[in-house]
Amino acid sequence: MSDIDVLAKMRSRFYDRLSECIEQKSSNHLYISDGKYKELIKEVREAKAEEKKKTIHYRRLKRFDIMTVDNQDKLIVPIATEGASVLYYVPYEELFDVINETHISVGHGGRNRILAEAGRKYKNVSSEAVLIYLRLCEACEKKQKSAKKGLVVKPIIHSEMNSRAQVDLIDMQSNPDNNCKFIFVYQDHLTKFVILRALRTKTAEEVAYNLLDIFTTFGAPCILHSDNGREFCNKVIQNMCEMWGEMKIVHGKPRHSQSQGSVERANQDIENMLATWMETNKTSKWSEGLKFVQAMKNRAYHDGIKSSPYEIMFGVPMRMGLATSVLPRDAVKTMNSEEDLETVLSNITISGNENELNDQEKDSDDDAQDNDMEDSVTSNDVQDSNDKVPQLPGTSESNQDRINKVRKIREAAREGLEIQAKKMKKISNEKFPDAQVGQNVRIKVPDVDRAKIDPKSIIAVIIKKEDELYQLGTKLGIINSLYSRNQFTVCSEIFISLEDVKPEEISLRSVVSKQSLVGGQGFKKCTCLKKCITKKCICRGNNMKCNSKCHGSDPCTNK
Repeated sequence: MSDIDVLAKMRSRFYDRLSECIEQKSSNHLYISDGKYKELIKEVREAKAEEKKKTIHYRRLKRFDIMTVDNQDKLIVPIATEGASVLYYVPYEELFDVINETHISVGHGGRNRILAEAGRKYKNVSSEAVLIYLRLCEACEKKQKSAKKGLVVKPIIHSEMNSRAQVDLIDMQSNPDNNCKFIFVYQDHLTKFVILRALRTKTAEEVAYNLLDIFTTFGAPCILHSDNGREFCNKVIQNMCEMWGEMKIVHGKPRHSQSQGSVERANQDIENMLATWMETNKTSKWSEGLKFVQAMKNRAYHDGIKSSPYEIMFGVPMRMGLATSVLPRDAVKTMNSEEDLETVLSNITISGNENELNDQEKDSDDDAQDNDMEDSVTSNDVQDSNDKVPQLPGTSESNQDRINKVRKIREAAREGLEIQAKKMKKISNEKFPDAQVGQNVRIKVPDVDRAKIDPKSIIAVIIKKEDELYQLGTKLGIINSLYSRNQFTVCSEIFISLEDVKPEEISLRSVVSKQSLVGGQGFKKCTCLKKCITKKCICRGNNMKCNSKCHGSDPCTNK
């Protein structure tokens, strides 16, 4: 099945699920069909032209306004104050496309990231619609974590940017991209701003060079938190720390990634984003995707700091050219030159009736309906002039206003991290109800059976159940081992039917290998007890360095 067919099937199922939800509601003020959209534009025009306005006219003008862009009328939220953003109403028929494009732009992010990004430009993208979409995304289903008990982590809280930074390396030796074998991950603790680099080696010289490049751009942190590997412990790094006297290295527990907490969770997110970027772009060149993943990671909404890392760092949302401007999608797609932009901007008109609306007493019934459409997203993308024509982003704020704004945002981020730290201490066990034949499940793939940037799970379907054990099948065949209930997670949607399963048996590793874009299993680790001196060491024998999962904490000469 081609990508176009998969997307068309996903779209059909999305609207089927959403229609079922709408039918269960007693009223619907959130989703606007194409016919209703055109009808509302007509009603708003009539309300503006009416000299003796009635309640229905004020009701329409309170909730809706019209912006004409390139001779096309767009329904928007009335602009009541200077500097308010333009928020478009999305027709029901375009809702899937808007969510799909937003989902991909934030690196297959979750509900909060999609709502935060879409809320910058659109009014009626609901959490309900986003959740329906996410349940239908197979790539997101594969990257979901399997149920397990959480670890209690001692949270680290700082109130200033550059108080503490965290750094780590992601080992990509099993999937090298030309000469690049490691991903360098640097993260500021407060802002969660991430910087990624592709490294050829994990030698201290190369790591120090990249750290120095970051420090001379953003400044050096007071404390640099790293793992306990050699890459951060030899003389080159120590000499660099001596050059920057206020910096101090704090080591995490050996072989215990959770002791670094935030940066290790960022590593998992980066690997997931990189895997979905590669799948979307049909390429195995992961080093080329690091810049895009870095931008998507820093642009995306972060639950802990209640904003995006980019906005916490710089005080403004990340610009993506005209794609994040106030102009509608269809107008932006046709632009190729500055003349095209000037033509569209000259054809924008917004007429308002604020004074008349302020003179009219608002009905409590109207307020109840309006609450369904309320949104807290604000932006500096629009500056409202006397004739209400939006401008492209400018520099109207003074330097002091910007400084105060950044301080306020970072203080809110610190408070968000404190709330998140309390949640991190709560551990709960998930229950596993019986699964039924025909249900789709997500199987966690062991590290040794998959490449570093392959999806963490595969999708299978339950074929039969015997003595509390389940036989599972995939599109490539029936998996040749049985699974207990706690070894998989039931999916909420159907991606594979029983008819899609081939009759021959196949191993889990073979399934992963055939589905992989980079060749599948390539993870190696050794259990040497004699310092990995000879080529009997599987890592040394394959001309690879030992990694953090090799031979516990025993000494090693192959690092």
